Amino acid sequence: MSGTAYVGIGSNLDDPLAQCEAGLAALQGLALEPVAGSPWYGSTPLGPAGQPDYVNGVARLRTALAPAALLAALQRIETERGRRRDGPRWGPRRLDLDLLLHGAHQCAGPTLTLPHPGLTHRNFVLVPLLDLAPDLRLPDGTPLRVIAGRLGRQGLWRLRSPGAAGTGVLPPLAGPVRVR
Repeated sequence: MSGTAYVGIGSNLDDPLAQCEAGLAALQGLALEPVAGSPWYGSTPLGPAGQPDYVNGVARLRTALAPAALLAALQRIETERGRRRDGPRWGPRRLDLDLLLHGAHQCAGPTLTLPHPGLTHRNFVLVPLLDLAPDLRLPDGTPLRVIAGRLGRQGLWRLRSPGAAGTGVLPPLAGPVRVR
């Protein structure tokens, strides 16, 4: 069974941009063809006060893994990159990989809910997701661009590249980035 999955990528610890890029590259091992990545965005944290800003993006991959197997693989990648699960909810993270959508699958279980339960509430996920797939809809047919329009872009900014005027962040990109 192959399908297209969308994975949210985020980090706010230990060089977040490098952590996100490493997460994006690691997804290639789970894909049947090159993974597409959105531009990176900076965002203010949702969780406890006093933590650093996040770098966020989204990856699109075609995979042979079923949703539960893909989630397990994402969690292995997080662990390999030093993710700890014993901190506060929505606390700082070295790498966070969230399975947002997997084809038209819908489920609600103790370990996996699809679509991701926070998908329609987080502009730092919806904006980069729509960069990859502007006409994407939820399995129930709801256009994601309508939800994103309601959320706006407060607390979210597009990043630039390491070489751009010495800023150390990614440049705006016209389209998806290809990782090979």
